[in-house]
Amino acid sequence: MDYEVKADGEVEAAQVDVLRGEVAALTAELVKAGRPALGHEAVPERKAFADGYLRKGIAAPEVKAMSLADSDGGYAVPVEIDQKIDATLKDISPIRAIANVVKVGSSNYRKLVASGGFASGWVSDIAARPETETPDFNEIAPPMGELYANPAASQAMLDDVAFDVESWLSDEIAREFAAVEGAAFVNGNGTNQPKGFLSYATAATGDAVRAFGTLQHLATGVSGNFTASEPENALIDLVHLLRPVYRQGAVFVMNSKTLARVRKMKDGDENFLWRPGLAEGQPATLLGYPVVEAEAMPDIGAGSLSIAFGNFAAGYVIAERTATRILRDPYSHKPFVHFYATKRIGGAVANSEAIKLLKFAAA
Repeated sequence: MDYEVKADGEVEAAQVDVLRGEVAALTAELVKAGRPALGHEAVPERKAFADGYLRKGIAAPEVKAMSLADSDGGYAVPVEIDQKIDATLKDISPIRAIANVVKVGSSNYRKLVASGGFASGWVSDIAARPETETPDFNEIAPPMGELYANPAASQAMLDDVAFDVESWLSDEIAREFAAVEGAAFVNGNGTNQPKGFLSYATAATGDAVRAFGTLQHLATGVSGNFTASEPENALIDLVHLLRPVYRQGAVFVMNSKTLARVRKMKDGDENFLWRPGLAEGQPATLLGYPVVEAEAMPDIGAGSLSIAFGNFAAGYVIAERTATRILRDPYSHKPFVHFYATKRIGGAVANSEAIKLLKFAAA
């Protein structure tokens, strides 16, 4: 009996031909079923949303498949556009960029924070295990509200194929959201909006005795000002009010007007306390810590809390619903088309030990 013997190269070539045939057959089946061929990214919802709903107000089947916002109508934007809005928000909303941002599926987000005792201890091999102090658990429920934006474009702009409606809309929504939410994360009263960290009660007492949810402040010693001599000491003392575990990742937060005063301060060796970033993209530092400019922070005045220092990733939590909703309105302000965008956002102090405040007061 004769056997056909093939070289290794011939066997591999035959296997490749078989695989190519299988891939071609699978691709033909996908095309026949109306699905994209392998290797091509399919985003029909995004294309239908931009070209159909945003430009023309036509809710294609792909758009209708998305969840409705509420009884007034509107649609959840595709994931790609929503992620671009979030990325832009993080760039231009100062507190969002440093806080702990969590995505939630409902408005009933809760977070448990332990404080107080320690549930561990040291013993010998044969010694009894004494009972340890039990920590206290505190529930954090960030107050939430509906944030909205209402940018407008003319129908002529939307009909222009060269007009990038996705980028324009995501940027407009992000800018309008950022201006409002940035103020709420600092000063919000917690009624149908986030509760800002400056809206919490403050006390001069330390972490061990201060009530949970009360922030610690340090008085400058002068009402509405720094001390005349060695004003930098207040900033140094503020840094060391924060426990070492929180200093890793801590930042200063103040507005531009306050920063202008702080930048002029020098130490005993006539060195400026403020240092510019050494490379492009690196933040400027104050006493070695990054400085975040938040214009919602108050100007220096009698009793003002104009400078914050802390680890906001540990100290402040932002809870937001995962999807931005958009309602197209071509009727209210003809010939302009409005895009009414909404998103539920909440915020609250999660750990009152992780944020310290400088109070411009005598005591």
